[in-house]
Amino acid sequence: MPSIDYRDAVGGALLVALGATFTAYSWMHYPLGTVTRMGAGMVPFSLGVILAVFGGMIVFASLSREGTFPQIRVATPLVVLGSVVLFAVVIKPFGLLSAAFLATFVAAFADLSFRPLRNAALAAGLSAVAYLIFSLGLQLPLPLFAWPF
Repeated sequence: MPSIDYRDAVGGALLVALGATFTAYSWMHYPLGTVTRMGAGMVPFSLGVILAVFGGMIVFASLSREGTFPQIRVATPLVVLGSVVLFAVVIKPFGLLSAAFLATFVAAFADLSFRPLRNAALAAGLSAVAYLIFSLGLQLPLPLFAWPF
């Protein structure tokens, strides 16, 4: 039985599918033109072909390597998605800093090695970065702190 690196095989197949999709869409919806007079679809068509070829090379290389079947943890993306939903729910009533802190702290639960002190420091740092970018840099009218009660 030949050994296959499943992670690279699946990743390469996804790149082939994505490249083929870009190629087909640009071929059907945009004029390609000629090499000397390129149309609007020439660049996306070419990039789709290049992406599909690189994906095929990854799939071909994965057939000669041994790999393990990746263990899929369903909880990890669900926790990250939950933190995004929590941010959307919390930002209006409690403000930007509270929402950024809570979303970062909850998203850190997706890591197997959860350390509360390190994750609280990470959440505080990312909240400060969010304040610098959105309040000071972009001057968005977001409340920093709010208490709806």
